Amino acid sequence: MNFLKELGRRNAVLYYFGWVYFAGGIAAIIMTQASDTIVLGINAWIKPMKFFFSIWIFCWTMAWYLIHLARPRVVRIYTWAVVVVMIIEQVIITWQAANGRLSHFNNTTVFYRSLFVLMGVAIATLTVWTGVIGYYFFKQKRFKAPMTYIWGIRLGIILFVLFSFEGGIMAARLSHTVGAPDGGPGLPVVNWSSQYGDLRVAHFIGIHSLQLLPLFGYYLAKSSRQVKLFSVAYFLFTMLLFVQAFSRTPLF
Repeated sequence: MNFLKELGRRNAVLYYFGWVYFAGGIAAIIMTQASDTIVLGINAWIKPMKFFFSIWIFCWTMAWYLIHLARPRVVRIYTWAVVVVMIIEQVIITWQAANGRLSHFNNTTVFYRSLFVLMGVAIATLTVWTGVIGYYFFKQKRFKAPMTYIWGIRLGIILFVLFSFEGGIMAARLSHTVGAPDGGPGLPVVNWSSQYGDLRVAHFIGIHSLQLLPLFGYYLAKSSRQVKLFSVAYFLFTMLLFVQAFSRTPLF
């Protein structure tokens, strides 16, 4: 409860917006049981569920970090950019899923392709903005938080931005599976291909550097150098997953 109160104090907009998306994720779980609509071999509501929860985590993560930046105007603009972009993203994903259609990689009509492009432009814009936030974390020299933690945030944002743009590779290919069409057998929930390479693995691991590197910096690292070394190792591991996918090899 103390964490939630502090989170709301740090950034009320992202705090409450995150709750909306958490509730959306729960609703999507219920819909997986209430609906038998199938998209690419799995229940259509699994994808909205994953995005609802992912956006919820992202909103609360950034709400927690942004308090450390001494740039209230930049933080305010970025906060509302998150809200606008994530509404665009999730409305399209949920509407298409509810109608049994793909949201990403959907080229079947001009309108659906336009929606896919709109999502791409919106999320790319937000990713660049997140990179700008990372720049300000590097530019600012004085923090009240431990520098191991700040370095975790700095490097976590860099890797988040880098592997967010990996989504552009999937968009250019109009698929995430390497070696076969999308929609084959996959791992539970995440649905990563269990027979071929899947670019979503590196994408997922890479973007969650945003949470893992700061946690390492705050709880485990004894120096900033350890955070930097851990970040390099994390990057190399994620790149290994990326190469593995392009070699048409499944994670398991």
